[in-house]
Amino acid sequence: MVNVASNPKTTLGRPLWQLAALSLLAAPRVALHDLSLIPNSAVAAALVFAPAAIWIAATLRSPARSPLLTLLVIGIFYGVILALGHNLFWDEVFTTVTPGLGGNLEGTLSPGTEEVVLRGAMSVSSLFTGAGTGLVCGLVAVLIQFLRGRAARR
Repeated sequence: MVNVASNPKTTLGRPLWQLAALSLLAAPRVALHDLSLIPNSAVAAALVFAPAAIWIAATLRSPARSPLLTLLVIGIFYGVILALGHNLFWDEVFTTVTPGLGGNLEGTLSPGTEEVVLRGAMSVSSLFTGAGTGLVCGLVAVLIQFLRGRAARR
């Protein structure tokens, strides 16, 4: 078991503040997407893939013992950014249509309580999305590391 608390810099390859700073590279996409300021284009693709590529490159260039763990931590920070951004831009996103609970829960809660439930669900979903993104990036980094090691042995 990896003990991050003992010395996160040696375990994760960088101090936690640097991992948090790396996750901020994805923040512009959150805001621009929520405000519908970027069309579906090469710019949108760059805003999605460039931060992840930088995270992977920075992690592979660090002395991280486990790139998977390091990128998972970056992903969790990214999930927090997603949750904060989506909550911050909630009213702008839903200017014409207000989200609501459906099915058996439709109309059973006050509008304020319903919004708290929906924002909470969105926040949890954002955290899972960030962690999942970090996990996928971590798996890519592990694959790159494996292929590098294999090539070096030849």
